[in-house]
Amino acid sequence: MTTAATRPGDRRVSPVFLGILAVTAVTGWATWTGFAEQPGVAVFLFVTAAWIVSLCLHEYAHARTALHSGDLTVGAKGYLTLNPAKYTHAVLSIVLPVLFLVMGGIGLPGGAVFIERDRIRGRWRHSLISAAGPLTNVLCAAVCTAPFWLHALDGVPTDFRCALALLALLQVTAAVLNFLPVPGLDGYGVIEPWLPYRVKRQVEPYAPFGLLFVFALLWVPSVNRVFFDAIDAILGGLGVSGFDTSYGWQLYRFW
Repeated sequence: MTTAATRPGDRRVSPVFLGILAVTAVTGWATWTGFAEQPGVAVFLFVTAAWIVSLCLHEYAHARTALHSGDLTVGAKGYLTLNPAKYTHAVLSIVLPVLFLVMGGIGLPGGAVFIERDRIRGRWRHSLISAAGPLTNVLCAAVCTAPFWLHALDGVPTDFRCALALLALLQVTAAVLNFLPVPGLDGYGVIEPWLPYRVKRQVEPYAPFGLLFVFALLWVPSVNRVFFDAIDAILGGLGVSGFDTSYGWQLYRFW
C-alpha cells in the first residue's frame, strides 16, 4: 500500500546508477580477462565503481525501509531511484566515502538520506530504518566473500580474486564501523529511539562530527592495528586471506 502512494517515476532506477553499474561490469570483465595493459587501473575502476554501487544500495535500503514504515516523502525526494545525486548529503554519502577509500582503504559510508521521522510510529521501525544500511553492507560482504567460503575459486584469476577480497574488506569495515553506537552513524540511530529524551538532547550537537571523529581515531596507530586485526579475523573466518586483501590493495593503488 505504501509503494502505491509513490509515483512510478519515483521508483524508476536512475540512468546515473545504471551507468555506474555498467562501469562496474566492464571494469570487472577487464580485471577478469586481463584486458587492460595496466591491471591496476582496471582494479581501481572496478573496486571504486562497485563501492559506489554499494553506497547507493546502502542509502536505498534506508529509504525503502522508511517508505514501508510510513515516510512516503522519500519517493518525491528521489531516494528510491538509486541516484547518488539525490541524496541529502551527496558529499558525505558519496565523495567522502570514496576519499576514505583512496586515502586508507577504509569502507565508511557517510551521511544518510533525510528521513522525516515524525511520520514514523514505533521505536522498532526507527531502529530498523537505521539498521537497514549497514545490513546491506553485510549482504554485500556475503556476496563478495561467497567464492571464498564456498571454495569456488578454481579458475578465478588472481587479480579478480584479490579485487573481490578488497571489496569484501570495504564491506566488512563499513558494516562494523556503521554499527558503532557513535552519534551520526547508523549504530547510534539503532539505539537512539530507546534512549531517554535528556540523553538524546545532550548528544544531538555532536552528531555532525561523529563520522570525522571515527575516521580520525582510525589514524591512531594502536587503534588502527586493533581494528584491522579484528577485520582480518572476520575475513579469515570467511576464507579471505591477508595476502588476497594486501595484493588487492596493492593493485588498487596502482600509482
